[in-house]
Amino acid sequence: MKNLITEIKKHKIGDYIEDIPLSKYTTYRVGGVASLIVYPNNVEKLIKLIEILRENKIKYKVLGNGSNVIFSDKPYEGVIIKLDSFDELKINDTVITVGAGYNLMRLAYKLSKMGFSGLEFATGIPGTVGGAIYMNAGAYKSDMGYITSSIKVLTKDLEIKELFNRDLDFHYRDSFLQHNEGYICLEATLVLRKADVKEIIDLIEDRKQKRLLSQPLEYPSAGSVFRNPSNDFAGRLIEEAGLKGKAIGGALVSPKHANFIINYDNATAEDIKKLIMDVKKTVKEKYNVDLFVEQEFVNWE
Repeated sequence: MKNLITEIKKHKIGDYIEDIPLSKYTTYRVGGVASLIVYPNNVEKLIKLIEILRENKIKYKVLGNGSNVIFSDKPYEGVIIKLDSFDELKINDTVITVGAGYNLMRLAYKLSKMGFSGLEFATGIPGTVGGAIYMNAGAYKSDMGYITSSIKVLTKDLEIKELFNRDLDFHYRDSFLQHNEGYICLEATLVLRKADVKEIIDLIEDRKQKRLLSQPLEYPSAGSVFRNPSNDFAGRLIEEAGLKGKAIGGALVSPKHANFIINYDNATAEDIKKLIMDVKKTVKEKYNVDLFVEQEFVNWE
């Protein structure tokens, strides 16, 4: 990595950190040591960084808040790219243009307090804007697909392109980006609506209290593990299968919400993955329902 760091300095790509545990960058608080984390200053520096990585055949991964990924315990011998500098926010009437690195919860609270409605669902989702677009993150029967007008992406050919809502193929926890490797979300344009601030904040606070009662927010997790099957709930199936409270190592199926697996006691990534696969297998055997894992496994090959 020394040659790479020399190139990063030479081209003034941005800040970087060497040999950092990914447990500090994922909401499960697990993951091996990453050789290098780089924070490109802007799009031009991001493009240059990727060119350098490709020339040197070094693998890389763009990471948001790490709220929907499970890195293995082994070292990540590549580069983690963080788009924290991509955080510009522009407001033009009800049209919001925001960088992919902007924290989604912070954005949702900020805009809600300004009287913009449409992002209330996101006040409990600990991701970045780019990650939320990628996953089509949602809650309370709404998601990013309802409010995203367009996004700017860096294509696999390193060209900047605008994709509109119709191009993004938003479906339940799914989007175009998940099926087109190499595309990186740089910026999103959201369309919201004006509403009464008190009504918006009251709704957010009511939902927050319900989440505190129904979700194990006091432990590290990555939110819902499985997508809900058609006309059913993953949590119901897991609970009916008697799996609430089941543990493997330090990983536990939450007694509070069966579709949450929590890092209860210094779990390893291996503990979490084994428990996820055990739950998936048990539900398949009992109900012939093949639950779809919502979270992304990285560096397990």
